[in-house]
Amino acid sequence: MLQFNNMETTDSTTREIFAAALRAADPAKAAWKQGRRIRSLYHNGGYSRLFVIGFGKAAVPMAQAMEETLGDIIEAGTVITKYGHAARHGLKKIRVYEAGHPVPDENGLKGTEEILRMVEVADAGTMVVALISGGGSALFVSPLAEITLEEKRETTELLLAAGASKQELNAVRKHISRVKGGRLAELLYPATTLSLILSDVIGDRLDVIASGPTSPDYTTFGSALETLKKFGLMDHAPQTVVNLIKDGVKGLFPETPKGGEPIFGKIENIIIGNNILAVKAAKCAAEARGIRADILSTEISGEAGDAGKWLARKALAAKLHRGDMLPVCLISGGETTVTITGTGKGGRNMELALVFALEIEGTSGITLLSAGTDGTDGSTDAAGAIVDGSITVRARNKGIWPEEYLLNNDSYTFFRKAGGLFTTGPTRTNVMDMQIVVIR
Repeated sequence: MLQFNNMETTDSTTREIFAAALRAADPAKAAWKQGRRIRSLYHNGGYSRLFVIGFGKAAVPMAQAMEETLGDIIEAGTVITKYGHAARHGLKKIRVYEAGHPVPDENGLKGTEEILRMVEVADAGTMVVALISGGGSALFVSPLAEITLEEKRETTELLLAAGASKQELNAVRKHISRVKGGRLAELLYPATTLSLILSDVIGDRLDVIASGPTSPDYTTFGSALETLKKFGLMDHAPQTVVNLIKDGVKGLFPETPKGGEPIFGKIENIIIGNNILAVKAAKCAAEARGIRADILSTEISGEAGDAGKWLARKALAAKLHRGDMLPVCLISGGETTVTITGTGKGGRNMELALVFALEIEGTSGITLLSAGTDGTDGSTDAAGAIVDGSITVRARNKGIWPEEYLLNNDSYTFFRKAGGLFTTGPTRTNVMDMQIVVIR
């Protein structure tokens, strides 16, 4: 029977369980499995050329899998990924751009323009393999002619700071873009497109992942306008963006493509990995270590602080009511948001972890790891944090007051000073966030 004697052992266990979840969400393995089928479809369909395009944090490992399985029939390819996610890629036929995330930059614009130039020649004899993963909304960027990149950047930053959900953020981004919300499907038609998609969205909604470039869009200019109103941005967002969306509501700009349009008859969207897969792998990893494991949810959303309180209540109840001496593991996944009111540095996982730590302060035997599977939490170099019931007590003894850091949305600085930062570097996958609680 597995025994936990100290925080260090429990810390190591949560890390190992998280690592097992990442292995299950390996985008290269998932994409590689599709290679044989794609090759068969290519040859049996009589296609004359094959392009590979991609955008997202997992774009490079997915592209590597395509070169390994389809290298001899790939005519050309371009993928865009986040800075730091393309090291030693070894790709020969597929060009790689690194670009800004979560706020788009010039490199993303250049990479997108290269993709669009490459597929201009796509016809009915062309097959396109699109590699789509989380982060694609920022990395695959081509504003409508009326909008500048800087205006799109400012709009993105305002929505992120306001705590907009991914769906709300994307409703706006789709309607000021040439490529999002099914508009890439328009540009690729009449080519046949196979989209291999690593989901970073609750429910695997195709219209939300990377802003749904190859799927029908269920939002409208009206949705985008309501989002701006909800967060009080009508007078703060760039006026050109506000005016374009208003004109779209009036019918002066064409809507994003909707379901039933012929262009989607040439598209196949395939989910190759998601948070559920990773969470199930974490459960198996815990059980392999003799730990009773329960999956609480794969749809954690809303404010990070509220999620931290909810998870702490679950952990405290499990510690109180467990009927044996076996350790217990509670696992959840999803993606929360943070409404920023302070000026500090942090991320949704670190804020969740800090609230959790305050809720269990002084309680022994509970350890939480909360982290982004992409290795990034907010605009920091950490994936998240690991906490127990003693971390805030130790911090107070050093004159570090956790409530002050929480109030200033400065969880990163708190954990840097008090300990607890969880850093992985780029994982080159992205299936949202995970929380792993081990109770001894």
